[in-house]
Amino acid sequence: MKAMNEKFTGLVKLAWRPVAGLIGLVVLVLWSSGAWDTKTGPGKVESLPGVPLPEGATTLVAKASLTASPIEVVGSVVPEAPVNLSARLPATIQSMRVAAGDGVTNGQVLATLDDRDIREQLAAVESQFRQAETEYNRTLGLFQKGAATDQMRVAALSGFESARARLQQVRVMLSYALVVSPMDGLVTDRRMQAGDLAGPGQLLMTVYDPLRMRVEIPVPVRLLPRFALGQALDVSLDGVAGTVRGTVREIVAEVDPLSRTRKVKLQLDMGAARILPGTYARVVVEGDSHPAVRVPAAAIVRIGQQEFIQVVSEGRVIRRVVRTGVAQGDQVEVLSGLADGDVILPEPVKED
Repeated sequence: MKAMNEKFTGLVKLAWRPVAGLIGLVVLVLWSSGAWDTKTGPGKVESLPGVPLPEGATTLVAKASLTASPIEVVGSVVPEAPVNLSARLPATIQSMRVAAGDGVTNGQVLATLDDRDIREQLAAVESQFRQAETEYNRTLGLFQKGAATDQMRVAALSGFESARARLQQVRVMLSYALVVSPMDGLVTDRRMQAGDLAGPGQLLMTVYDPLRMRVEIPVPVRLLPRFALGQALDVSLDGVAGTVRGTVREIVAEVDPLSRTRKVKLQLDMGAARILPGTYARVVVEGDSHPAVRVPAAAIVRIGQQEFIQVVSEGRVIRRVVRTGVAQGDQVEVLSGLADGDVILPEPVKED
């Protein structure tokens, strides 16, 4: 009997071990899953936006006011009185003595044309002139002696004057073989080279005075009231430090049907400066008045292509997307994203 009891006890001990292990595993799984934790019912968990407002941070109330934003109109510099030098007779260019960009003086020879044909004509015309002069003098002597009629004298005089006019004409044509500068200035837009055949009226080059320049600006019709004849304006030029004074000299009385603009011409007070034609020019005028919110430029945070501003609401700093416009000094206009009365941080704080 004792042996049976010991055997039964051994079996119980042997069976209890896996059962105890299984129970322990179940308890571990239930504990890990939070079976005995306090449950929270379904609902919304409150999450405050932004970050807390730092203690002592400076705030600013945005105010809307009527303002006239500056508007930039652009144009180009052109010579005030350029001179196009063209060939006046059909001839081969014998020499081209200047290049584009060279400085020239009044009366300087810039190019020469082949004048051999004209010189041959001149020699023939001079011979005809001398013959007509001799004939006129002979006839005049005979007329004074009564040996020639007045009709003969008039005919000889007519032939003499015709020969003299023809001589002057050929001499003028010969002068056209020399292309000279009509002013002190610079050469630009040289079109031909030595050896080229030039025809009458064909452009050879252009000469302009670099100290007499103007700006031509296509101005939208709605902005024309900002310009008046004789008005002085500041003009910004590429490559020139500061601004140059410009005076409105002409407002073209024609509207471009495509751009709806009218051309305004401003004469530049260049002083001793030299500006190349085609230089980019900008003039800033006052735009129409409109309500706008302006904030310190330092309040704008730029991340990539986006602009943000930090708005204060209920003690929290919230980042808000905005779109800015024209900056004036240390102030910048906010076109959207900010309203009158919003409280902002003029100096952005770090957001964790």
